[in-house]
Amino acid sequence: MIQYKSINHLNTTLSEREKIFKDFNRGGVGPSVFLQTCNRVELYYGDGEIPNDVARHLFRVVCGLESAITGEKAVQGQVKDAYLAARNSQKLSTPMHKLFESALQIGKRVRNETEISHGAVSHSLAAIEIIEQEKIDLQNARITIIGVNKLTADIIKFLQNKGAKLVFLANRTEEKARKMAEPFGIEVYTLDDKEKFMSNTDILISATSAPDVIISKSDINPNHKLLAIDLAFPRDIAPEVTEIEGVTLYNLHDVEQKVKDNISIREDEVQKAEALIEEEIVELQGIMERRKKYTMAV
Repeated sequence: MIQYKSINHLNTTLSEREKIFKDFNRGGVGPSVFLQTCNRVELYYGDGEIPNDVARHLFRVVCGLESAITGEKAVQGQVKDAYLAARNSQKLSTPMHKLFESALQIGKRVRNETEISHGAVSHSLAAIEIIEQEKIDLQNARITIIGVNKLTADIIKFLQNKGAKLVFLANRTEEKARKMAEPFGIEVYTLDDKEKFMSNTDILISATSAPDVIISKSDINPNHKLLAIDLAFPRDIAPEVTEIEGVTLYNLHDVEQKVKDNISIREDEVQKAEALIEEEIVELQGIMERRKKYTMAV
């Protein structure tokens, strides 16, 4: 019988998972598939019958229904990599092969036939989604990012992946800006250069820990159209900038509302995904039953 062990974010804390992971016993069960992600450690092993609860669990995992963020896409590739690594290093049982082949198939099907993976569910991706909705040509837009932190680093990475060419980084401390900018190959400014970089910026994204506003109405070029996204708390960009014609401002509340709306959409798609999973379980059990009859006949 195929079985599994699971340590995940639903039944353990992060520190507990770290401790258990060190002692996680992969020995004594024979050929197996070992799955490790940031939220879970799982071991699938055995031969023979595939219980519905085992198939259902793995199918839910690969579809992102067991993830901290519903529908996240990375787990599909992580399950595939775990299966391929096991297949290339061990002689897995035929039922184990079929279980994981079916899991990868339902993962693709759920993401193609539902909206469960659609929409940004992080601040950085939500900012990119807003820019895309504004229909701005990223390849030709001049984009200035203010702040040195993981959020702004993620945004720069996403922008470059989307084809952005003119990305600049501004920060109060030039040394910190240069250190983060170097891997991306982008130029840096200090906040003392505000007049210089604000005069021709098309998209401004700010996310600093400054206690007060750092971009005021007087810093805006009234003759240049600007999309501004303020991801800081307290705010980096004065709300009054919207009094200038041609300036569109999204603040942290706007971005977080977009994330909440997208999460709500994903949650609405869970039932559709679960129905598809049940269909795949029936299909899997039908295949296994036909194989069993064929083997007995031979």
